[in-house]
Amino acid sequence: MKLWHKIIIGMVLGAVVGFIAGDFAEHIKPIGTLFINLIKMLIVPLVFFSLSVGVISMGNDIKRMGIIGAKTLGLYLMTTAIAVSIGLLFGTLIAPGTGVDISGAGAVEAAPMPNFMDTLVNLVTKNPVASLAEGNVLQIIVFAILLGIAISLTGDKGKPVAELFESMSEVVYKLTAMVMQAAPIGVFALMAWVVGKYGLDLLLPLIKVIAAVYLACIVHILVVISGIVKLVARLSPLRFLKGIIDPLVFAFVSTSSSGTLPVSISAAQNNLGVSRKISSFVLPLGATINMDGTALYQGVTALFVAQAFNVDLSFPQYITIILTSTLASIGTAGVPGAGLIMLSLVLTSVGLPLEGVAIIAGIDRILDMARTSVNVIGDCMVSLVVAKSENEFDETIFNRESALK
Repeated sequence: MKLWHKIIIGMVLGAVVGFIAGDFAEHIKPIGTLFINLIKMLIVPLVFFSLSVGVISMGNDIKRMGIIGAKTLGLYLMTTAIAVSIGLLFGTLIAPGTGVDISGAGAVEAAPMPNFMDTLVNLVTKNPVASLAEGNVLQIIVFAILLGIAISLTGDKGKPVAELFESMSEVVYKLTAMVMQAAPIGVFALMAWVVGKYGLDLLLPLIKVIAAVYLACIVHILVVISGIVKLVARLSPLRFLKGIIDPLVFAFVSTSSSGTLPVSISAAQNNLGVSRKISSFVLPLGATINMDGTALYQGVTALFVAQAFNVDLSFPQYITIILTSTLASIGTAGVPGAGLIMLSLVLTSVGLPLEGVAIIAGIDRILDMARTSVNVIGDCMVSLVVAKSENEFDETIFNRESALK
């Protein structure tokens, strides 16, 4: 039985147990937390070694690495801007804030707007060891890229280090495979906790918000992401979607793009035919800065707050929401609860009351499941498109039926 089959079974059983157990499901949560801790344990070594090896494998061709980086960043920003536009469209069509009583929401303090220069300066760590220990993914990425370039430029004397890093990456991949065997159990526990804790009492009053976000996510996946796979990469969207079922299901339950990274890398290489060189470079970046789903969520929820407070937004304010959501996706990268932090930034940018965040926070976990799934699918799509454009794509693997059964 394929891993994703086991994960789906675990998810369904968890939902049933959570519905029956109710608040008692809180006692099952530690099993899921233990699994999430195992995944988090992998993130730093996986990002560090896989990204370094990805850069090393490009040799001393710095120009090519720059081209790949530009393609990756360009695709990430473009799809993020499209995603928030789709969110605004569905927020307008469904009007989730109409008739909602938001007067009882508690006051929420605005999150500080990330300063661009501070974000830029903080990309370079003063202490690589501290960054690794703290799990500062952006700083780890920059350090891994610079170290990989240095190893490549060192030539023959750098080969022993390159071989060590390649061996370490293989060890981390094997450890990842071992941890993933526990995924169905971890997913079962997490799903039981989510259903047991939230039930239907919280969902029913805000069902229109949830419906708008989930419908917008589905449209973004089927139209935008699948459209890019079909029109740009000229590949079958159906095969692409089948190939990423493992990371999709895991992202939905774990609500962590970084936590899903080991599964995304495995699916990209073994199911999509993306070379290790590209997947090791593009996917760690995407897990940190690509937030299609989160940006889409900003569009829907910003309109929800505006409608709930009877505020009519102007066209320039719509443009501001798009630009703020797109840029904030990088500025808040790697921050816990990034979705709510981004939402407070977006609301502040167009002068909307921040009390709306208090209402959204109650259903944030439910929305986070959808937006994280879209984030991860977008990462995989970009890795496929970049790999195809750079002749780092194995179509035999992509079309292999056995990988999808």
